Amino acid sequence: MTMAFLSFCTSFTLGLVGLALRRTHLLSALLCLEGMMLSLFMALSLWTLMTETANFSAIPLVLLAFSACEASTGLAILVATSRTHGSDQIQNLNILQC
Repeated sequence: MTMAFLSFCTSFTLGLVGLALRRTHLLSALLCLEGMMLSLFMALSLWTLMTETANFSAIPLVLLAFSACEASTGLAILVATSRTHGSDQIQNLNILQC
């Protein structure tokens, strides 16, 4: 296991653990998701460089585009919930009340 692969696995795992355990604010959940997407982007970019194939060179860019869409949607939900509920705490959100 190379050092780069270990660091990518560690950063993805830390983002996943942060998402699972620290669910108090919506902003912290969004930051954990962005950290996971960043580690996936770096791992896919390194993988395409190591395999030296042109067929998979667009995959990291597609992942980056999906990550940007996910971030903009998450921030829009964050703004909407903070305007309607007054805070971004996840415990105040209830799907059944919408």
